[in-house]
Formats: sequence, C-alpha cells, structure tokens
Amino acid sequence: MKADNPAYGALLVSCAALMFASMGVLIRFASGELPNEVVVFFRNLFGLLVLLPLVWRRGVSHSLKTAYPLLHLLRSLCGLAAMYCFFYALAHLPLATAVLLNFTAPLFIPFIAMIWLKEPVGSRVAAAILVGFTGVLFILKPGSGLYSQVALIGLASGAFAAVAMVSLRRLSHTEPPFRVVVFYGITCTTVSAIPLLWSWQTPGIQVLLQLAGAGTFATAGQYLLSKGYAYAPAAQIGPFTYTSVVFAASYGWFFWQEIPDWLSATGTLLIVIAGALAMQQRKAVVVA
Repeated sequence: MKADNPAYGALLVSCAALMFASMGVLIRFASGELPNEVVVFFRNLFGLLVLLPLVWRRGVSHSLKTAYPLLHLLRSLCGLAAMYCFFYALAHLPLATAVLLNFTAPLFIPFIAMIWLKEPVGSRVAAAILVGFTGVLFILKPGSGLYSQVALIGLASGAFAAVAMVSLRRLSHTEPPFRVVVFYGITCTTVSAIPLLWSWQTPGIQVLLQLAGAGTFATAGQYLLSKGYAYAPAAQIGPFTYTSVVFAASYGWFFWQEIPDWLSATGTLLIVIAGALAMQQRKAVVVA
C-alpha cells in the first residue's frame, strides 16, 4: 500500500472508469459490423498482445507457474462469460444501461461470498442489495418484451463478473496480480477463438482499429484501477467506479442521442447508491 492519498486514488479510479466507458463506445461501433463472437475474440487478442512484451521480459515460466490452475480457469471462464453478455448488451441497449447492468456485480458478490467463502451478509448490506435490485426492476421493465430480455443478458454479465471477482479474491491470497491477468488473457483468447469456427467474419481496417483501441482502453483501465487502489482502501474509493455510468451516458447522448426515460434514470440512481453502500460495508474486489 502506498501513501494514503484518497483524492489521488479517486482520480485514478475515475480515469479508469473513463477508459472502460470509452472501450464500450468502440465495442458498440464494432458490434455494428461484426458478430459478437468475433468482437469478443479480438478484444481478448489485442489485450493479450499488450501483455506479451511484459511476459517475455519477466519470463514465461515465472509468469505462468501456479498451484491453482483450476481456480484461474474458473475466474477466466466466468470473466469471459461476463464479457460475451456485456458486449451483447452494448450492441442492443443504450450505452449507459449496458454499462450499469454490468456494474451490478457488487449486488451479487455478497450472496456468492456467503455460499462459497462463508462470509456473513450484514443487515446493512442486505438492505443495500434490496435497494439495488429494486433499481434493476426499474431498468428491466418486466413485461416490456425484447428490451427486457436483452437487459437480462446485461444483468447476467454482472452475475458472471461477481463470480469472477470472488474467484479473484481467493487467488489474491497467493497469486500476484500479473499472473492472474496473464492467465486471464491467455485463457479468454484461446477459448473465444473456438466460436470463430462457425461465426468468422473478416473485419475491415476501421473495425480492427476500433477493436485495438478497445483492447488498449481496457488494459489502461485495469492498470489505472489497480494503481488507484494502491492509494486508498477499496471501500473508500470504489464507488468512484460508477462514474463510468456517467461517462457512458455522456457518450450515449453525444453519439446516439440516447436519453434515459424516468424509470431507467430512477433505476440507475438506486443501483449506484446501493452499489456504493455495498462497497462501503465490505471489503471490495474489482475486476474489468
């Protein structure tokens, strides 16, 4: 832990949120030209390419040697499933809504940690979760047809991300962050290549540049996020990750003239409040 500087940590976390929102914009543009399977593969491939020089410098065996391969695999596959759901939601929902549904992970984490890690769920956390899922109902709009179905896929991205985060908590006791990121990149790139056998579509230069930019933004966001948490406790600055929703809403208005209705706006407010409260009441874990 570096010197206690929550203001600087919050700034770094907010910059990471801007990187993730910017990634969402490029993924949405690319999703208009390519199938979801191809978009996910190239996002992982470009992210891995950014890491390879560091793997080479540190040594392949040092970067990959682990006593917990199955836990790495679980974390990576859940993260990949979250990515498939999130990118699908980005292509079919307003940008801010898709980002927000992915950020419901803190609402699922207490239940997963309770079952898996035997961590108790306090009354305040339970109340925050109830508020959060009330907000989810405002966004899902049950009975509204296709929009609700796609929104459920977006919500699933938050649930899968929560499992990945709890897996990451277990790994963090013994595994260095770089090894976790490398395993994640290799596993996701390899597994996401399989659907290309039946869904391949050759991307154009412009789309490749968009996907390369998305991978770069994602890697930069991960770096800034980990850097930010070195300056202050997660419970103190974690809520600033929700600025990603603000950035996404601004992008959505600028590029696609998206303006949320009052139900979505109310749901957004409830989820942000609930997520912030849940982070404040427990030791937070974050992954992108």
